[in-house]
Amino acid sequence: MTSQSLRGALKNADALRGASRLAVQATQGVIGIVREMHCTIASGPAILGSPLSRPVRALTGLVYGTLEGVTQQVGAGLDAVLAQLAPWLGDSLPGPQREAVVAALNGVLGDALDEGGNPLAIPMAFRIHGQPLSLEPAALRAALPGAGSRVIVLVHGSSMNDLQWNRLGHDHGAALARDLGYTPLYLHYNSGLHVSRNGRAFSELLEQLVAAWPVPLEELTLVGHSMGGLVSRSACLDAEARGHGWRHRLRKLVCLGTPHHGSPLERGGSWIDVLLGISPYSAPFARLGRIRGAGVTDLRFGNVLDEHWEGRERFGWGGDVRRKLALPDGVDCYAIAATSAQAWAERLPGDGLVPVASALGRHLQPELTLRFPEANQRIILRANHLDLLNHPEVYDTLRTWLSS
Repeated sequence: MTSQSLRGALKNADALRGASRLAVQATQGVIGIVREMHCTIASGPAILGSPLSRPVRALTGLVYGTLEGVTQQVGAGLDAVLAQLAPWLGDSLPGPQREAVVAALNGVLGDALDEGGNPLAIPMAFRIHGQPLSLEPAALRAALPGAGSRVIVLVHGSSMNDLQWNRLGHDHGAALARDLGYTPLYLHYNSGLHVSRNGRAFSELLEQLVAAWPVPLEELTLVGHSMGGLVSRSACLDAEARGHGWRHRLRKLVCLGTPHHGSPLERGGSWIDVLLGISPYSAPFARLGRIRGAGVTDLRFGNVLDEHWEGRERFGWGGDVRRKLALPDGVDCYAIAATSAQAWAERLPGDGLVPVASALGRHLQPELTLRFPEANQRIILRANHLDLLNHPEVYDTLRTWLSS
């Protein structure tokens, strides 16, 4: 197994050690937030339409109930509680369920997990079917025998993971491979870190990927869902600043429900518990208070550069300090927004997390407007934030845009 694979594989012992550290550091309030987010991400019927809501909630109830018990019993009896926790963070917990637990933890507490060296912190990697790729020519050739000259990288959103691109039996990457001949790769990352930090790491990985790709690479396309679009834009800015070669291979960038100018959820969560009832998916954010991680606070205004947050109080009342922004030059850029509206109206509500204007890059200040061409914008009616992952109209749009 390569060193990258070793880093990416979260073994049982590491999971237990990470859980014990988390138990010492966390409070029941934090666990409650993560529990609610995982229940909603993994099985919430209002968002995912899953028929497995009750079994998943029973499963997560046992997992997080045990974690809450750990916070009460830290010290005396800790080993006994961890012994009960072992099967649920080990191989007995179904893969996608376990991945969702860890992704939710990283989304909420990812910066703290990373700073503390906790093995639950997700290391950034390209993955296929949940397995990390070693960025060496021979390893890539073995893992991707059908690797082609057109690569598409899919970047997940906050508190999610790469496996969740497959929703209700549909995966945009797999479908584009089938219909247009792309070779899809999936980025897996700690969404609790600052967007600019993830963007820098993403740019470095792309540089390694291009150098090691086993066949001549003609075209690179990035598709980001939610925070993934911000991370992709940040990677482009970092590549331009450092002269990375992969940037010249980038032909298209597609953003699905990306909060380019932030989300009212985060702005509201910074001063009062508002918007609690907007949706099951969004409600936990309103309870984060000062616990929420750096990645979450970047969603207040859509920060993509270090200068957008360095030297500033993350939980203060400061306004938007971003200045002139632009989409990557020489790249065809596209944006899709979702709205809960049933029909076209003058003012369209957002998707439960991201306003339509933010998703399309529109801003009242012209210098902050991201100028997606009109033909490269699409609004999907009767859809929520996660519907963008499998909505037929979204995929038809992607296929049309990427085939041109």
